[in-house]
Amino acid sequence: MAGNELMRLIEAIDRLAAGGFAVGADWQAVHDICQRHEGEQPFDWGHALCHRIEGDDWNADYWYRRAGKTRGTGTMADEWSVMRAELSSKA
Repeated sequence: MAGNELMRLIEAIDRLAAGGFAVGADWQAVHDICQRHEGEQPFDWGHALCHRIEGDDWNADYWYRRAGKTRGTGTMADEWSVMRAELSSKA
């Protein structure tokens, strides 16, 4: 996994967060990045977050399992805070 791709994911989710985690162009950008890196834990976690935002819990839970994570119980911002710290340490 290239660190620059992980930074692209972080930056894309930062934009998604700045927009209030709304489904739209920023959501699609995150989803596209994650799909290109399917099978890589950080990107599968991002994929899970996308489907949680979308409200598709079944699909989100599938991606959380693939990422070795569990769905957050707090806000999207809370989950992104934890996720961002972990991803930044790997980038």
